[in-house]
Amino acid sequence: MQYLISSDLGGFLMNFEIILVALALHTLIWEKLPHWGTWFNRLLALLPKPLQALYEGWRCPYCFGFWAALVGHSVTQIPTLPLFVERLAAQGMIGVLAGYFFDALASAVVIQIGKLGISALGWPAIKGEQASVEYFGQK
Repeated sequence: MQYLISSDLGGFLMNFEIILVALALHTLIWEKLPHWGTWFNRLLALLPKPLQALYEGWRCPYCFGFWAALVGHSVTQIPTLPLFVERLAAQGMIGVLAGYFFDALASAVVIQIGKLGISALGWPAIKGEQASVEYFGQK
């Protein structure tokens, strides 16, 4: 899902691939897997204490989003803000490192906003489904 812009440099305004994958991973790892039976929680209990602390610390979508975006950008070479990263990279190695860092920060903000949006929409949707089941009965 990419949005084209008209620019003499060409390229895209923003890439959402890494953001969507990171948001999906955050939802899976911190919201879904702990409630799908006991196997995941047992697996977490077997991890060394530093990894357990890391799991608890990354519960925040912004924190997880930063590191997920940094790894995703490094592995795929797909930045969230390609024109911004391209312009920084023209400044040399420091610019490349700064581009990766700031790109991951921007991605983390969008991931956190996405998580807040999903949460904000989730509660009314659940209440609406419950009211519908109560009114029409279960099928």
